[in-house]
Amino acid sequence: MALYNKQVSALGSTDYRVYFYKDGHPISPFHDIPLWADKEKGIANMVVEIPLGTRPKLEISRDAPLNPIKQDVKKGALRYVHDPYPFNYGAFPQTWESPFVVDPNTQAKGDNDPLDVVEISGKPRKTGDVVQVKILGTYAMIDEGETDWKIVTIDVNDPLAAQLNEHSDIPKEVTEKVFTFLRDYKIPDGNPPNKFAFNNELKDRAFALKVTHEIHEQWVGLIRGDHGDKAVISLTALENGKKISPADAEAVVVSQFKSYLQNKL
Repeated sequence: MALYNKQVSALGSTDYRVYFYKDGHPISPFHDIPLWADKEKGIANMVVEIPLGTRPKLEISRDAPLNPIKQDVKKGALRYVHDPYPFNYGAFPQTWESPFVVDPNTQAKGDNDPLDVVEISGKPRKTGDVVQVKILGTYAMIDEGETDWKIVTIDVNDPLAAQLNEHSDIPKEVTEKVFTFLRDYKIPDGNPPNKFAFNNELKDRAFALKVTHEIHEQWVGLIRGDHGDKAVISLTALENGKKISPADAEAVVVSQFKSYLQNKL
């Protein structure tokens, strides 16, 4: 899979977008990149949104055509976290935490986004990178009353990856750093600490794999249109299982570039 990115505008602009291409054609990082790199080994594809050591709050745009990565906006202002991310942060493609499903572990509905991923290798990646990662565990965060799983992983090409096969193999200082950041990153903005199920426990690899499979199945339901137009309206590269043409996908990106250039005139 020959994947690469095209960027519109610069980071720190409301026009900033990172589009994804495969074999010369635009694709959706939400719908068109496979979840699994090696399903039997529990190795998944992670789409990097926020690189290690950075502060801009970047995310796959769930509702925009082709789902580019953009900087989140809150109350008309571009979002930045107070402290830099101490890990690479992103999402698993072909996953969706359904707002129509109450998770029995958290007693809360999903947050309507792809599954969030923490990558702990310590090597900064770039926004738009697609990295093969080994799933190690998960935190069950409850964010503003919604289930927001955080899957903890490591890049399979990291030298430590061969030694980390379970959540208990992760050095304690690493898990403490990950948990503390996830719990406290909203506090400087005047918000309370985030809450977690399971008494703040990092659940094991088997549990994290189970969650990943379940959230993938919720995405499959989204593609099928199980929840009506309200759910499937965000689908672009895939709509009820049917792809738009490469030409139409390219037109989406071109229109965004034209819009940006017109705004600059």
